[in-house]
Amino acid sequence: MAATAVQAPRSGKTESYVDNKRKDDIRMANIKAARSVADAVRTSLGPKGMDKMISTASGEVIITNDGATILNKMEVLQPAAKMLVELSKSQDVVAGDGTTTVVVIAGALLKQCQTLLHSGIHPTVVSDSIYKASLKAVEVLTAMAVPVELSDRDSLVKSASTSLNSKVVSQYSSLLAPLAVDSVLSVVDPTKPDLVDLRDVKIVKKLGGTVDDTELVKGLVFDKKVSHAAGGPTRVENAKIAVIQFQISPPKTDIEQSIVVSDYTQMDRILKEERNYILSMIKKIKSTGCNVLLIQKSILRDAVTDLSLHYLAKAKILVIKDVERDDIEFITKTLNCLPIANIEHFRAEKLGYADVVEEVSLGDGKIVKITGIKDMGRTTTVLVRGSNQLVLDEAERSLHDALCVVRCLVNKRFLIAGGGAPEIELSRQLGAWSKVLQGMEGFCVKSFAEALEVVPYTLAENAGLNPITIVTELRNRHAQGEINAGINVRKGQITNILEENVVQPLLVSTSAITLATECVRMILKIDDIVTVR
Repeated sequence: MAATAVQAPRSGKTESYVDNKRKDDIRMANIKAARSVADAVRTSLGPKGMDKMISTASGEVIITNDGATILNKMEVLQPAAKMLVELSKSQDVVAGDGTTTVVVIAGALLKQCQTLLHSGIHPTVVSDSIYKASLKAVEVLTAMAVPVELSDRDSLVKSASTSLNSKVVSQYSSLLAPLAVDSVLSVVDPTKPDLVDLRDVKIVKKLGGTVDDTELVKGLVFDKKVSHAAGGPTRVENAKIAVIQFQISPPKTDIEQSIVVSDYTQMDRILKEERNYILSMIKKIKSTGCNVLLIQKSILRDAVTDLSLHYLAKAKILVIKDVERDDIEFITKTLNCLPIANIEHFRAEKLGYADVVEEVSLGDGKIVKITGIKDMGRTTTVLVRGSNQLVLDEAERSLHDALCVVRCLVNKRFLIAGGGAPEIELSRQLGAWSKVLQGMEGFCVKSFAEALEVVPYTLAENAGLNPITIVTELRNRHAQGEINAGINVRKGQITNILEENVVQPLLVSTSAITLATECVRMILKIDDIVTVR
């Protein structure tokens, strides 16, 4: 600790006393809080990591292995610890995978920084040194990466299954990994080959069956049933589909008004008008040859009434009502049609075309499938099945991670070994580099290098191996030049991890290190917490 500077007493006015105790205390408190968050997720790192059961205030239970989900649901009150939660969120946005790794690395760095600060090194010096070290680390990682082509489907599947192996649904990785790869590759736009928008992959969850029944649907799936009022059709071939955003129901007054009707003839007139109004709408719709209607949910008034459903059924038009507003963009992109906001604009050129629209029974409910879409947009739908809600949610999260991994590879086409290999290699190369540096910098870089060993150490620890033996052996192998030697968790020994097909995208590792460093630097720079009421 920096000694408290007490100056020799001069005259009463110029006496000064600098107290650094409070600053150090706050820094230590921040580091301690952030480290405790990191330790909470440390046990869920790697393929043999444990899962966390989260019970929320509303009584909902979540079982997950995903670092971002765990931290997101945790009620963290300490401001510095909140930064680690944000850290895993940003890793989730950038890479989508490695959310646990990034927090564990940040925790290890903080532990090393604590030691450095106790030795009396100034926080700014530590901060600048670990920044330099992180830049060097990214260089080293890039140097050991293997380029990959998008046509090389096997490599993509390997990296997706590596991501899935640490999840609850790891036994299904042979099914989910190819599924993730195919769905991402089908939405890649050839004009912008290195951009993937994951919003183009829609995941629909349906209870019942097992994860084995998960499938990729070339088309659209609605987790709703067709409206069965008045015996409308439930299957239409050669469908002409309209997505409408207006209501097929009698008009309402704009403001809160009540219309008082005194005699029966007036009442009949009103009902007749309503009927004619609806009929004229349906005639317009029918005249374009449309035979499937997707109706957007309406908040102003009922989107459809019993009367309109009856007439639509007579016109042999299949109706799917209550389509969410957020889905409209996805649906119109897939069907290659335009949403119709007003009955006056209802024209044949705004319709989408598909071979079959049908209602299928699945589990305890029904879904609507639209297949064989003409000029289909670059989107795809994954129908996830699961035996219970917990498995279903976790399968969706795991699939999201796998999709993100493939997206990373599309953005930055490099692969890197997994299993703690890159971290040990970094640790070795940074350790060697630190000997070249002068003064405090070398000392700090060496600590940074030691901190990176936490990943292989934790992997070994979670797999029930002896971490010290394993990490020492790993160092030894890397010193002999085996860059890709890593921990093989299944065999419980050290093997060439690339041959075992344990690979991950370069982007996951580089962003984990840069983000963790950035977060640690911010925590180091804070020397006081001011609460404003």
